[in-house]
Amino acid sequence: MKILQAIASINPAVGGPVEGVLQTSRWSTAAGNQVEILTVDDPADPLVQSCPFRVHAVGPVGSTFGYTPRILRWLRANLQAYDIAVVNGLWQYLSRAVWKASRETGVPYVVFPHGMLDPYFKHAFPWKHRKKALYWRLFERRVLGDAAAVAFTCDQERLLARQAFPPLTVRESVVGYGTSEPNADLPIARETFLDAHPSLRGRRIALFIGRLHPKKGCDMLLQAFAAVLAPDPEWRLVMAGPDQAGLRPQLEAMARTLGIEDRVTWTGMLLDDLKWGAFAAAEIFALPSHQENFGIAVVEALACGLPVLISKQVNIWAEIEAAGAGLCSEDTLTGTSSLLAQWISMGEQAKAAMRAATRRCFLEHFEAEATSAMLDSLLARCITDARRS
Repeated sequence: MKILQAIASINPAVGGPVEGVLQTSRWSTAAGNQVEILTVDDPADPLVQSCPFRVHAVGPVGSTFGYTPRILRWLRANLQAYDIAVVNGLWQYLSRAVWKASRETGVPYVVFPHGMLDPYFKHAFPWKHRKKALYWRLFERRVLGDAAAVAFTCDQERLLARQAFPPLTVRESVVGYGTSEPNADLPIARETFLDAHPSLRGRRIALFIGRLHPKKGCDMLLQAFAAVLAPDPEWRLVMAGPDQAGLRPQLEAMARTLGIEDRVTWTGMLLDDLKWGAFAAAEIFALPSHQENFGIAVVEALACGLPVLISKQVNIWAEIEAAGAGLCSEDTLTGTSSLLAQWISMGEQAKAAMRAATRRCFLEHFEAEATSAMLDSLLARCITDARRS
């Protein structure tokens, strides 16, 4: 198969879908397929230049909607060279352009909403939801309705998507999602991370990795850490991730008010050995998110043998809880505090059992080779069906 992956940007700072596209593309290529990527990035962006796959960058663009007439021009000229396209994400011009070009060329496409149909946004951002409702009626409903398949990363995402703009009339398919084994020597990466942050050496570390965004529950994590873990002077909280929403000054002020300013380390975005080293150095990973379609960092933590403490708004919580690979609670301050309290009250034998369960959970549910094969199988079926019709 020749596959076109369409995604707004390949910058990892924008979130987990980028990493997912790269991981599935690696395994799909290893299986004998050809994968190329279409983005609205600037062609001169170093990330475009260094990407291991051929990237067709038709940007830059001047808004988050990502409109440029170059997208549709490129698709009209090139889409027929591919067997199928995969659209990653909604609410941007890119998905509409692929829909238009598909109708003109007959090349099928699959849509990955990546949690962008979660009803959480309806309540959390009502004004934005009203604008999306109008866009849905005018355009996005047809984009999903005409797709050869709408692919969900887990069953929970599929069920939640039905609540956003009912009725949702699409060809649903749950194909899973995952990541690869850490591409680093974890003990060496651990030392690299601790050398970069020497105040953390010898400490017990609670780790958050993700965008500093209101939906991630960063404020609750600070408050829960102050109440539950801070009384033990050995504990430290690492907040790692890009500050796209400009939230960090507010969170730092909260840490000062809570009296834990010197107990919190703000690392910014971590990549490569520093990221894997943070996982290897931590005792627990915490993500009390109010909405999380998948949580690629959660799966990366599992791959590193790190127990995860997450809210039940992280859509893969049921698989993790059933595997005994972490603790799950509601996305409230009480729930977040309960997660930390449960961890410190567990005996060493129970903690060791949970650490062992993390790897089993990762290999059974979230290992990228298996989930990529599921996606490739879906794409092959869609291509066959399109050729028969």
